[in-house]
Amino acid sequence: MTTKIRKRLSSGEKTLDKMLGGGFIEGSATLVSGAPGVGKTTLGLQFLCAGAAKGEPGVLVTFEEFPATLIRDAQQLGWDLQQLQSDGLLRILFTSPDVFLSSLQEPDSPLAETIRTMAPTRAVVDSVTQFTRTTEDPLKLRAIHNSLINAFKREGITSLLLAEDAHITHTETGTVASLPYVVDSVLLMRYVEVDSAMRRALTILKMRGSRHAKEIRGYTIASGGLQMQEPFENIRGLLSGITQRVG
Repeated sequence: MTTKIRKRLSSGEKTLDKMLGGGFIEGSATLVSGAPGVGKTTLGLQFLCAGAAKGEPGVLVTFEEFPATLIRDAQQLGWDLQQLQSDGLLRILFTSPDVFLSSLQEPDSPLAETIRTMAPTRAVVDSVTQFTRTTEDPLKLRAIHNSLINAFKREGITSLLLAEDAHITHTETGTVASLPYVVDSVLLMRYVEVDSAMRRALTILKMRGSRHAKEIRGYTIASGGLQMQEPFENIRGLLSGITQRVG
């Protein structure tokens, strides 16, 4: 009996793909958690544009950024979102969490129409933290997360779910605590202080059904999106916010 090889979808960054064991697993849901401004939306756009370059349509659901702002910011990174929309390779849905949740159940909603007409293979939701405004009940919030993830999985869509973390230099359990348990993978993006300078760091906390790199790597943001750097070495406490050189 042979084991079926699961297709991998590129993040748009070669080193990150290697960290992921070859890329995101097709049909999986990944939580990308990080502080404001750390580059979560950039990674989401990079993921969508990498797919578009291969003819794989994608959809960006945004609750916070106006499409015109996203288009402008993406242009500075070398991505022409307007052209991708014209080519039918990208659809930006600017909506509210309540309307979006309703659209998951409505066959005539903009989301359902996008899935029918585009057959997207990739999706980014920015950000799932906004769902905490719809309920204070943790059980209902977990049901919302499950409904969202299952909606994408039913269509075979590989999704990145971006989540805000208000704590700049450390992780703290909060209202999105259920998400790490229901998604397939978790990427953590952080600001870290190294030698009295702030840097960005990324690590993969889990990846269901696949081996993945365990190191913490620095990265920069430039034209083309995230550019991964070498792993941090001889530094303790990177994710706690209290770093210390060792050795």
